[in-house]
Amino acid sequence: MRSRGSIRVASILVGLVAVALVALLATRGTSRPIASQIVGQAAPNFSGVTLDGSTYELSRHRGEWVVVNFFATWCTECRLEDPQLQQFVTAHAGEPVSVVSLAFSDDAEAIREYFTRSGATWPVIPSDTGRVALDYGVTRVPESYIVAPSGLVVQGFFGGVTAAELDAVIDANGGLSVTGAGVGR
Repeated sequence: MRSRGSIRVASILVGLVAVALVALLATRGTSRPIASQIVGQAAPNFSGVTLDGSTYELSRHRGEWVVVNFFATWCTECRLEDPQLQQFVTAHAGEPVSVVSLAFSDDAEAIREYFTRSGATWPVIPSDTGRVALDYGVTRVPESYIVAPSGLVVQGFFGGVTAAELDAVIDANGGLSVTGAGVGR
């Protein structure tokens, strides 16, 4: 009997530690700016078929802010980042702001199942993204790049990014009033 009680206490402690770890990861702001060659350069254009069967092409989104997000369903930090991306998308509904996610070394069916369950409302390109990852210099996930309306990459982040961090980059680069005029047009 004593060992059964000890096992129960140990199980509860392990569960509490796991919950505390997830809460820490979800709230600590794990992203950090990237000192990448692509920042300050024209964003490499790409296109791909999204989960809903439509074609997404980055160049069609000139004139708006675009967050290009590389992720994988096997990546815990990516899963923790998704609610922040959804919060960002929801907060900017109807504004010239969007998010597109591209799979990084993942299975298209796993991605479809994951995003169906998560309820994400932004375009997701589940396959054939290896060339795009190379063009952006992606080394690990999550990794995100903010493309200005002009088509320039103004910031990149390693690690899970928050809605507040994305908004801060947009504000620091002229805000939502910036038009698509300028470099890369």
